[in-house]
Amino acid sequence: MLHYTVVFLVIAIVAALFGFTGIAAGAAEIAKILFFIFLILFVISLIMGLMSRK
Repeated sequence: MLHYTVVFLVIAIVAALFGFTGIAAGAAEIAKILFFIFLILFVISLIMGLMSRK
């Protein structure tokens, strides 16, 4: 999932460089949403891993 975040971030940067602001904003929003989903899943798996060790 972090891979898709980086891909959409690169798409947003390239689109911004070429002046496609609408596409850049959309890709940046998708990258931000995917990053937060990845972050939430990471924290949940970290907590579950710590709880299963005990």
